[in-house]
Amino acid sequence: MKNGYDLIIVGGGVLGTFHAYHALKHGLKVALIEKDRTPQSATVRNFGQVVPSGMNSKWQAYGRRSLRIYKEIQEAFDISVRQEGSVYFAANEEEVQLLEELHRINQNNQYTSVLLTKEECLERYVGLRSDYVKAGLFFPEEIMVEPRLMVNKVHTYLKAVGLDLFLQNTVLECNKLSEGVEVYLSGGKTLLASKVIICNGSEFKTLYPRLFEESDLEVSKLQMMQTKPQGNFTLPSSILTGLSIRRYESFAECPSYHEIKAREDQDSLIKKWGVHILFKQATDGSVIIGDSHQYADAHRMDDLGTDLNMDIDDFIIQEAKKIIDLPTYDIQRRWPGFYSQCKTSDIYRNTIDDDIHVVTGIGGKGMTGSAGFAEENIAKIFNLQHA
Repeated sequence: MKNGYDLIIVGGGVLGTFHAYHALKHGLKVALIEKDRTPQSATVRNFGQVVPSGMNSKWQAYGRRSLRIYKEIQEAFDISVRQEGSVYFAANEEEVQLLEELHRINQNNQYTSVLLTKEECLERYVGLRSDYVKAGLFFPEEIMVEPRLMVNKVHTYLKAVGLDLFLQNTVLECNKLSEGVEVYLSGGKTLLASKVIICNGSEFKTLYPRLFEESDLEVSKLQMMQTKPQGNFTLPSSILTGLSIRRYESFAECPSYHEIKAREDQDSLIKKWGVHILFKQATDGSVIIGDSHQYADAHRMDDLGTDLNMDIDDFIIQEAKKIIDLPTYDIQRRWPGFYSQCKTSDIYRNTIDDDIHVVTGIGGKGMTGSAGFAEENIAKIFNLQHA
């Protein structure tokens, strides 16, 4: 539009940021609006594990494309990417069976994975308990990032290639014009755009409360914690464990999965709190451990509260100690994370007045799948599939 933008994106988290990235790559004039000084929600409150291996077939494809995009950006500008791979540890024969089945699925999908014996796992991962691990499955292409740094580093990179970034601005109104959309900001600015993409659930709730109430969005509350630095101890790879094998969507495509899941104790604390155990070493040598999952409908997310349930944290540490002997389990920081997801679809999408697109509710797939998904979505919205 004359004196305006081809695209305004509302929400500076990972989903909105990668929509901006792909729009800029197509030569579009783009503004990205973030209500806070820096993103505060799910994008920065997670492990920073980029693990297509945990996704179902559809989202694994997006995740694998995301891996390439992260690595392409890292070659041009440091966004904290480390390619150290991801490993799943099986704790019993059922989980070993699922690892073997997933390995075969990934062989058919041409996605590299390596089965590890118990002895190979113990040799590679110092501190891993021999009375826990039975086998492992390693994905060498997978990466990790520092979530509190990554998205801000990508913003810096995108600003250098033409992005207009508006921080500490809340979108108050989006009005469809005869041509394009008029966007009013809390900072007093009015912007014009051919199209708007809303990737922030809070703005969606404010701008379109009826649609928000009618949506099937729900919010998951997670609990995570970070140990004190571990000295000279090194934990290579993102670590995912038996409870992850029993939870992640990729394993649901294994032939034995549903029979194995049917035998689980439905009244356990693991089920009650949605616990599975992950480990990731941060750049300062500390280890991030988690996590749990509690759910509420999005319009009742306040029911989840913002306090931490210390019984959940204590249970996570108790289970983690059964898996890896860290030099210290002294905790320096604890925090809750929140993400929204759909109950009946893999992501929420709604188009308003042709040119306003709500895209949110990506759930726990955000860090892994956003970059690949946003590439396809930008192409669809701007009819660029054959560009």
